[in-house]
Amino acid sequence: MTSFMRYLSRRRFGLGALSSLCSAPLLTSRSLHAEELSSVTLRVASFRGMDSTILPATGLTDFLYKVEFSEFNSGNLIAQAINADAIDVGQWSEIPLAFIAASDARVKVVAAIDGATTNQAVIVPANSSVRSFADLKNRKIGYIRSTTAHYFLIRMLAKAGLTLADITPVPLGMSQGLTALKSGSLDAWATYGYVIPMLVGDGSARILESAENILSGHYFIGANPVRLPDPAFRLAVADYINRLGRAYSLLTQNKEKWAKVISPVIQVPENIVLSDLNAQNRPFRIRPWNEGDIRSAQNVVDTFIEQRLISTHPDFKSVFSNDLTPLLKG
Repeated sequence: MTSFMRYLSRRRFGLGALSSLCSAPLLTSRSLHAEELSSVTLRVASFRGMDSTILPATGLTDFLYKVEFSEFNSGNLIAQAINADAIDVGQWSEIPLAFIAASDARVKVVAAIDGATTNQAVIVPANSSVRSFADLKNRKIGYIRSTTAHYFLIRMLAKAGLTLADITPVPLGMSQGLTALKSGSLDAWATYGYVIPMLVGDGSARILESAENILSGHYFIGANPVRLPDPAFRLAVADYINRLGRAYSLLTQNKEKWAKVISPVIQVPENIVLSDLNAQNRPFRIRPWNEGDIRSAQNVVDTFIEQRLISTHPDFKSVFSNDLTPLLKG
C-alpha cells in the first residue's frame, strides 16, 4: 500500500471515497475535513493577470489550505525558484523544461496545459526597413533567454538560412526588452504576451513573424519535489490545479469578463485584451501529461542541442511525475 493510500485509510477514506475525490473537480469541506489541509501552505508562482487574478474572479479561492502568490514574468525563473525550494507550484513552456531536464534541476512536472500560441512573435520598430528575417543578418535582436522567445527566434532564423551567429543576440528581461525596442537600441525583439498588441496598437512596432505555427502550445505545471512525498501536499496541489482548470473553462466561455477582470491588473486597455483573447488559436485546458508531451519536448531539446546550448539528451522521464495523475481532471 502506498503512503498516499495509507494516508486516506487513516482518515477513513475507502476506494469509493478515492473515486469520488478523483471525479470531483474541487475539494470541499464535505470531501475532506478542513483540518486535514489547514497546515498546508502552497507557494504559487503566478504571471501577472493569471492565477492570482482569475481564481478570485471566478470565485474559486475557498481553499482548504493556504496559498501565497508570488509574481514572475517568465517560466524559466519559476523553474529556478522551484529548484531553489522557494516556490511549490508554477507553470512554464517546453523551453524551460528542456533546460530543467538538462541541468538535473529539482523540479517535477505533474500536469500539462494545452494553450494558445497566438501572442508570440518577433516584432520590429514600425518604421524599420526590415521586411524579412533575411534582413536581420548582422542586426541586434533581443530575446528572453530559456523561454519560447529563445526557441522560436532560433527556428525563424533557421528558416531564413541563418543562425544566432549571424546576428547579435541580446538576452533581456521583459521590461528591459521593451525599453530597448522603444529606444531604438534593438533592431528586433522576440517576445510574447500583451506587450505585442500594445506596441502594435500604439504604432510603435509591427509583427515581422508570428510563432503561432512554430510552437506546440504545450505548457506544463511543475511542483516542488521536496514536498511531493507529503500526501496532504499532493492533495492540495491537485485541488489547486483542478481549480485553475475550472477557472480557465469558465473564462473561456465568457471572454468579455476575462478581459474586464485582467485589464486593470496588467494595465492593458480592455479592448486590446479582448481582441487578443478572441484571437487565441486554442483554449487553455489543463490535463494530465502524456507520452506525446515528452516526445514534443524532445523535439525542442534537439533544436537546442543543434545550437550547442544543451550538451546532452536529458532524461525527461525522470522529470515527469505521475503522483497527481489520479487526482486531476482533464
